Amino acid sequence: MNHPAITLITITLYLACTILMLLKIRSAPSVSKFNKPQLLLPGFIAIALHLTTLYHGMINPLGVNLGFYTALSLVSAFITLFTLASVLRHPVEIMGIIVMPIAAMVLSLDSINTSIHWIAPGSSFELLFHVLSSLVAYSILALAALHAIVLSVQNRFLHSHQPGGIIKLLPPLKTMESLLFEAIIIGFICLSFSLATGLIFLENMFAQKLAHKTVLSIAAWFVFATLLIGRWFFGWRGRTAIRWTLTGFISLMLAYFGSKFVLEVLLVQS
Repeated sequence: MNHPAITLITITLYLACTILMLLKIRSAPSVSKFNKPQLLLPGFIAIALHLTTLYHGMINPLGVNLGFYTALSLVSAFITLFTLASVLRHPVEIMGIIVMPIAAMVLSLDSINTSIHWIAPGSSFELLFHVLSSLVAYSILALAALHAIVLSVQNRFLHSHQPGGIIKLLPPLKTMESLLFEAIIIGFICLSFSLATGLIFLENMFAQKLAHKTVLSIAAWFVFATLLIGRWFFGWRGRTAIRWTLTGFISLMLAYFGSKFVLEVLLVQS
């Protein structure tokens, strides 16, 4: 990135929105007069600046750069966008409080590190759609994994009869499970589009450098498909749903960012 001032402003807005959300859930008088859209406005502005900065850093006469740190930063922006959209509809401010500082940290990492992976100029629409659907699927399923972790903590506290602390900041368990499966369904659809376009339009999906990525992505697809079937036909929920969600996300994380980290960071440095 070559916009340090905008990067600093973006990070500041992310952290400011996090503080406002903290004050909101603690019922601080200083923010009681503001509604949720007003409190989230700094976060949405930060996302817009984040995406704008990424756009100018990614687009180049050589093509589109989707190196490891840039892709990670783009995914963090998408996750934050989906999270804040969810916060607008549901009382899950705690998710925004978790996600926004992470987005600020990833943005700062992208600003001080360089990794290169060019998508050549004039690439086909099918390739660009495959890349975009992959990033969106990863972002939504990463959010689902975060929901699963929070749900696991919520389950543990409730089963140990400790309903205080962080549990007071979360919606009911049933609402959290509904949000989890809502994210999984949307992410699964995007992942299906990503794999379908890759298998149909890309000739090198099983090339040496991409074979493990393809296999792990397909494995993740089967994990999430099994989870959804188990949910619809057998009523899977609770710990079972959490385990399957995290297993699918770990497979997807290794498929995309695991391979990118090895190829574009570790091997380059060595």
